[in-house]
Amino acid sequence: MEQTTEAVTAENGTPAAGAKEPAPKPPASPLMQLLPFVLIFVVMYLFLFRGPKKKQQQHQQMVQSLRRNDKVRTIGGIIGTVIDIKDDEITLKVDEANNTKIKIAPSAISKSLSED
Repeated sequence: MEQTTEAVTAENGTPAAGAKEPAPKPPASPLMQLLPFVLIFVVMYLFLFRGPKKKQQQHQQMVQSLRRNDKVRTIGGIIGTVIDIKDDEITLKVDEANNTKIKIAPSAISKSLSED
């Protein structure tokens, strides 16, 4: 008799007369429902906040390691030689023939060419 009950259940998708319906599953806990959102937030934090912060620290370390006579490239593409370093400005010599010097902010240094 059990075989016929299972067959009727499988064919109709509804339990046969006299068969018990399966108990409904309890709802998932609220913490488990929030888990995907927490994971998305963690991934966003790693990509959006950690990356730029790490680059900023590397740039600051590069600027602090600059010395006189180091060749640098600015964010505007100007290549020059460091001749003076102060806390809030760096003086570059950009033309040997005319003795052209410019003062720039340390944040305007793009790359140190002396490290290559």
